[in-house]
Amino acid sequence: MVANYLIGLREGLEAALVVSILVAYLVKIERRELLPALWLGVGIATTVSLTFGALLTYGPQGLSFTAQEAIGGTLSIVAVGLITWMIFWMAKTARHLKGDLQHKLDDAIAAGRVAVVVMALLAVGREGLETALFLWAGAQATSATTRPLAGAGLGIATAILLAWLMYRGAVKLNLRVFFAWTGLFLIFVAAGVLSYGVHDLQEAGVLPGLSNLAFDVSATVPPTSWYGTLLKGVFNFTPATTWLQLVAWVAYVVPVLTIFVRTTWGHHTPVTAAPAPAPATV
Repeated sequence: MVANYLIGLREGLEAALVVSILVAYLVKIERRELLPALWLGVGIATTVSLTFGALLTYGPQGLSFTAQEAIGGTLSIVAVGLITWMIFWMAKTARHLKGDLQHKLDDAIAAGRVAVVVMALLAVGREGLETALFLWAGAQATSATTRPLAGAGLGIATAILLAWLMYRGAVKLNLRVFFAWTGLFLIFVAAGVLSYGVHDLQEAGVLPGLSNLAFDVSATVPPTSWYGTLLKGVFNFTPATTWLQLVAWVAYVVPVLTIFVRTTWGHHTPVTAAPAPAPATV
């Protein structure tokens, strides 16, 4: 639940910030008549994301166990690729998010009302699809759906509240620092999802080595214990891990973590809690 709360908070905050920036900009430039088009795009993006999540959840149920495991493992690996891209992209662009969105909205306004709908749809829809896929992968790994959805729902609700407080000027949040630290945590969450995806593919017979265990600490960390459940829910930790799962976990964490730390903290000056300076007036 903790990992899904963080995913919901991070993705929800990004989507909520996108919407609040676009709304504030339309109000600022006195183009309130375009607000319905903007909200229409947001509504379509939300509907598409929910539909995608439902298809992922209920679509494979009529298939054989082998097919379900093959699909689940493949989509888990795809989810890891998307979340990794999102982690690096947001850590890099968080400070420039407002300016980039405003430039894109200017272009959409010049093209017409339909372009505003499409722009909002794409900006919010990407976050929704990524969130749906990663939450589904997390639910598959923990063999549950209620708690992951509850955690994600709480995270999204917190994100909406934070975005509203920031919009009203009641809260100041250093986005680069926020996305940097949450990204660091999500790297380990993604590694767990990757490991479980490999296990699914092994169970489906797509990958070998299902019986070749690297370690089995089930006696020390019982899956039904509170700490076993916590490790499973947060990091998708499996007490009985195959060699291929372990290799995949290490092969992901070591390079991704190294590159992320170097690119996020290695070439930046120390940041404070103060917001980024306003653009210079012409």
